[in-house]
Amino acid sequence: MTTEEILSAGIDIGTSTTKMVVSRFVLRNVAGLTHVPRIEIIEKKLIHQSPIIKTPFKSKEVIDMEKIEQFIFEQYQLANVLPENIATGAIIITGESATKHNASEVIHTISNSAGNFLVATAGPDLEGIIAAKGSGTVKASKQTGKVIANIDIGGGTANIAVVQYGEVIGTCTLHIGGRLIEFHNGVIHSISPPLERLMARWDNPLKVGDAANDPRIEKCIEEMITVLVDVLNRQLQDAEHPLLLGHLPNWTKQVEAVVFSGGVAACIYEDNCSMRQYDDIGERLAKTLQQDEALQSFLWIEPEETARATVTGAGTQTTDISGATIQVDAHALPLKNVPVFQCNMNASMAHIEQIVANAVQQANTLFSVQESQIPFALYFSQLPYLSFQDVHRLCEVILQQFTTSTVPIILIWQSDYAKVIGQTIQAISPTVPIICIDQIKVETGDYIDIGEVLPSGVVPVVVKTLAFHSQ
Repeated sequence: MTTEEILSAGIDIGTSTTKMVVSRFVLRNVAGLTHVPRIEIIEKKLIHQSPIIKTPFKSKEVIDMEKIEQFIFEQYQLANVLPENIATGAIIITGESATKHNASEVIHTISNSAGNFLVATAGPDLEGIIAAKGSGTVKASKQTGKVIANIDIGGGTANIAVVQYGEVIGTCTLHIGGRLIEFHNGVIHSISPPLERLMARWDNPLKVGDAANDPRIEKCIEEMITVLVDVLNRQLQDAEHPLLLGHLPNWTKQVEAVVFSGGVAACIYEDNCSMRQYDDIGERLAKTLQQDEALQSFLWIEPEETARATVTGAGTQTTDISGATIQVDAHALPLKNVPVFQCNMNASMAHIEQIVANAVQQANTLFSVQESQIPFALYFSQLPYLSFQDVHRLCEVILQQFTTSTVPIILIWQSDYAKVIGQTIQAISPTVPIICIDQIKVETGDYIDIGEVLPSGVVPVVVKTLAFHSQ
């Protein structure tokens, strides 16, 4: 193999805006001629960036799916790309758009018609990580070693991902965004429910119909930023705080630097503020963030992308490539949202039956829904050296645990054993559908998407890490 090219797309349907990118990945075998092949992505190049459009809605609670689809197919035409040529990528509904009545329908309709997308949707934790990759924060953390918080602020939410040495060590999401208060004809047209709950603590809260220049709006923005600073300093303890979406901050290290991305960040770093076309608090929020004394105590790092951070991350940074020595049943692919359970083999082979049996039992308990089986992946880590006899015995043990399974057996190996174990399982039991891959880093709590087999024999894999641990 000299090189192989695949196409990736990223689509971000946000509270305020929708955008799309198309990228080209170049794959190459980076191992020497006498070594086991190792296929890696050696180049990622954006080949098309859409304009940023206002997210179309049929009503306040219903996304206009037809207009979204029309926009996507227009971008494919402009990029001179056919949807069926898309091998990987992500469609993400972010912010408050994810709460709309037909959000799931939109995601799945588009993912079925607009290409072979792996990530079809993402919760706020994953959105924050993708934005941190797209903004360049993950890369900056590798270069500096600093603990950096990427704060992606759009129309409805602020998705925070804290990274160090290129690894995510925590996340948190807040109801902070440019469209939480909207105006029309100089008065307040709408106030989001989280802000209404926040202002319920006030003696005299804002209400629809109040003037757009009411000084209480600035008070509301300042309260948002106070909560943001408390989160960055791990001082927010109220799990029921009206601005908290999901869990409390879960990192243990002190944040040293901040990067802002998202539409509001475009007003922080850029002279031409894209939020000006929207009648909301986005520009005021950006200005107050810039001037806040508590935020100035952090080192500020400028992002590579602002409003396009999430869509750039979705299109270029979500995909990894499996090892080349794998064994997969192509008819079982693609697979989406497969939960991972880690099976640590740091023990004598004498206990192999008990180790594998315990792992499968725990995984079934964790992932089975109403007594129906769903596919899960067993990740085998810390394997000792395996002789031919060990491999054969391990395969028999695995098959014993899946004798009643009606779903594919999905195995991920930390070591380079996928091909030999997959082939051995198929030799023992030829009718069992098997997905056996390696060279992917996962752990219990992750979800993976596995794409169709590429000409080079590898598969694109998206690891969706939703649980984090401090370094």
